[in-house]
Amino acid sequence: MKTDTHPDYHFITVQMTDGTTYQTRSTWGKEGDTLQLEIDPTAHPAWTGGTRQLQEGGQVARFNKRFGGLSLTKK
Repeated sequence: MKTDTHPDYHFITVQMTDGTTYQTRSTWGKEGDTLQLEIDPTAHPAWTGGTRQLQEGGQVARFNKRFGGLSLTKK
């Protein structure tokens, strides 16, 4: 087996957008570095169930809102 083929796996600190931190192991950066997240599960609507999607009713409701007055039958 070849030596030095795998990246260094070490502890880093991850800082969430609200300032909380936790330690995990990663190949990112160097030992003791801090990874500051711009988007995380505590703040992004994809994880928190964004209110915008619930208020609009989804893609079908948006389509009906835009094209609801159109009909495909000949008059």
